[in-house]
Amino acid sequence: MSTIIGFFRRLYETVSSHIQPQPQGRSRVLKFGIVGAKPISPPVLIFPAKSHPEVLIHGVAARDESRDIASGKKHGIEKTYAGPNGGYQALLDDPEIEAIYIALRNGLQYEWTMKALAAGKHVLLGKPLANTADETRRMFDLAEHKGLILLEAFHYRFHPSIQRVKAIIESGELGAVKSISVNLMFPELTKESGDRYDYDLGDGAWMNIGCYAISCIRYLSSSDPMEVISATHEMDKPASAPADFVPSIDRKTTATLSLPNDVIATVTCDLGIPHYLGFIPHLPQLGITVECTGGEIELNNYVLPTIYHAIKVYTRDATGMKKYRVEKAYTFADGDMDEKGDEWWTMHRYQLEAFVDRIMVRKTLTWVDGKDSVINMEWVEKIYTMMGLGSRPWSKYVPEREGGGGMAL
Repeated sequence: MSTIIGFFRRLYETVSSHIQPQPQGRSRVLKFGIVGAKPISPPVLIFPAKSHPEVLIHGVAARDESRDIASGKKHGIEKTYAGPNGGYQALLDDPEIEAIYIALRNGLQYEWTMKALAAGKHVLLGKPLANTADETRRMFDLAEHKGLILLEAFHYRFHPSIQRVKAIIESGELGAVKSISVNLMFPELTKESGDRYDYDLGDGAWMNIGCYAISCIRYLSSSDPMEVISATHEMDKPASAPADFVPSIDRKTTATLSLPNDVIATVTCDLGIPHYLGFIPHLPQLGITVECTGGEIELNNYVLPTIYHAIKVYTRDATGMKKYRVEKAYTFADGDMDEKGDEWWTMHRYQLEAFVDRIMVRKTLTWVDGKDSVINMEWVEKIYTMMGLGSRPWSKYVPEREGGGGMAL
């Protein structure tokens, strides 16, 4: 009963707390612009921003003028920029905007991130940042050159639940890590033609959600893979696709990797688990299991932990009998992040706090830096290579030299 009550309390507070920011004695307001009007924008930035006293969503831009204006009005955003050619750039040219959230398809993010950085804006960017590791490296090179903050939005990393799991592993309570298993699988609900099935725009199960899984494996093991032992995939196509449609991307990917110290990692990602008996949808599978020499730890729902999660820690007593305890971590322990956060804070709210703190040159408990993002993308590409599907295509955008003859990227 307490679990159910807690769920509804967090849900209520998440919604109601958007109405009134909680003053924290901060004076500067950071104005954000949103490039793209994807449905992901409200939970990632618009809703979290309403409870952050230093953040204001100043403008939104989209190619579809009607959608752009409707999105802006719906969320009380002051400025809207529209037009197939000028909307995005007009937002980047706004001198009042200091930071940009880019909500575009994978294959478009390199171009508009490079343009945003060139315009002197900090950038919060959805994952994966780009179609290739080389493009990712160039993005961070430009951010460093310009003295700007660029963050790949691996939002799970900022929530107390994953931090608690990592702390338990590093405490040595369960002994050395032997294996890590990560599942990120969603039920088949709809398959609209082109939605997550466009090769040119960088789609695919391993691109869109596998990048989370490999990031999680690397983070919890505090190491990078040494080798791809195996990688398999299943191709699929949208139900509404024409008869001559040829699948070019993976719907499901399963991979096994070797890590240092004889650790084995396995991951399964699925954009649409087929219905059971053709009509009964499966439940999502969003779990992490870390097996150690002296026990095991599980975290369920690691990508939406504010809704609900449970950290199960299995150990054996002196007689060898297996026992376990269950922990929850909706907030950080006393002393972490100066005790910022509340139970209703989503991963994105914690992520926004860290992003703003970096811009304001304040301490952050965790971060995803450029090296981390580049290495992660390298392993995404290596697994695609192992499967014989190859990397997603490079962006056709070629950045201009700064000042007509500056840094060549």
